[in-house]
Amino acid sequence: MIQIDNTLITDDMKEAYFVCDLARCKGACCVEGDLGAPLEEDELPIMDEIYPKVAPYLSDAGRKSIQEQGTYIKDYEDDFSTPTIDGKECAYAIYDENKILKCGIEAAYNDGEIDFQKPISCHLYPVRITSYEQYDAVNYDRWNICDPACKLGESLKMPLYKFLKIPLIRKYGAKWYQKLLETIALQV
Repeated sequence: MIQIDNTLITDDMKEAYFVCDLARCKGACCVEGDLGAPLEEDELPIMDEIYPKVAPYLSDAGRKSIQEQGTYIKDYEDDFSTPTIDGKECAYAIYDENKILKCGIEAAYNDGEIDFQKPISCHLYPVRITSYEQYDAVNYDRWNICDPACKLGESLKMPLYKFLKIPLIRKYGAKWYQKLLETIALQV
């Protein structure tokens, strides 16, 4: 494990290779699993605020699910997540012309409609963060749906921590990320 400030980081962050390969996985992380994307409590009012500008980007089924369930839900573990369409894909997911699932929130962000890129859990995927009272556990969530990303990352020699540089900085800040780089450099 790597410890930086109030985070414990799995060694997989420095050892695993990863680059999303959407052409191969088709955005499976937006549809697989039993819940939508995890949301942090400070993201909940943002989801309400941005929805009017995000709604035009969403599918009819996505808008219907959000109308029925809300912009977020409290799940069976008492955590918050995005609603899903019939228990499958995230209600904010949209298919592009190549039938690849992408994020409607991010599409609105890319068009300059909103200043929130997407939930941090989505931005950090395949890393999942579990917050405890004293620290955050930063873990690599290995899943076969990301096998193409692992293969592409290995062929490009792109470590997971470098692939996730921007979302890690978004979550923990540039100084934290610099400490991560320095710590990894000392361990190599």
